Amino acid sequence: MSPHDPTTGCASPRDAAPATRPTAFPRSGRETPARPRTALTACCAALTATALLLLSGCGAGSSGDKSLPPSTSSSSSTSTSSSGMNDMAGMQMGDPNATPANKVPGADLVQGSFQLLDTRPPGMDDVKGTAWLAQSAKGTTVTLSLTGLRPGDQYMSHLHAQSCATKGGGDHFQFVKGGPTVPPNEVHLMFKADKMGMGMMTVNNDRRTGKGAVAIVVHPSATMDNRIACADFDF
Repeated sequence: MSPHDPTTGCASPRDAAPATRPTAFPRSGRETPARPRTALTACCAALTATALLLLSGCGAGSSGDKSLPPSTSSSSSTSTSSSGMNDMAGMQMGDPNATPANKVPGADLVQGSFQLLDTRPPGMDDVKGTAWLAQSAKGTTVTLSLTGLRPGDQYMSHLHAQSCATKGGGDHFQFVKGGPTVPPNEVHLMFKADKMGMGMMTVNNDRRTGKGAVAIVVHPSATMDNRIACADFDF
């Protein structure tokens, strides 16, 4: 058995051809160089082809990866989504156990009665209630109390920068105009009507609204454009 090249698995050049192969001499008497061995050539060609296939396979995997989203994009999306949910969860939109605005000691207090708006959805004709806004050294506290709501429904309320007679309160009040449209730059209250159709909520903000927030509007949380009622504060 002929020895093999351990690095290629092919027969070594020295032993690739039969040892009995006659040596060819030219007429000049000099030895003619031996032609490349067929077995050695075939073996090396096979190894080269295998290597090319392996490289081709790696290349395909690389291009395939480029056509797919990076593996980190999914986790990034999840992270962003989670971050968004955490931001919403961290927003102060009401605490039913907080001290109501009309009971905050030493505060400057104003209040207003809710009046129905033409934009209210059907079934909201009996909504009534009162809102209070208190300002103290600790900031602003807003409380609302309503009846005549649809039992079990979710509602939203916001402080507004204009009176109820001006486009139903106009735009939301903002501490920094043109800033974020969410708390704490705005004052929002979210609450659910009980089985009797009553709803009450209190929210606190570290900053004082001054006389910038002149009204408060309530509407179903599912349909923001259907403003139910508005109350002007009696500054």
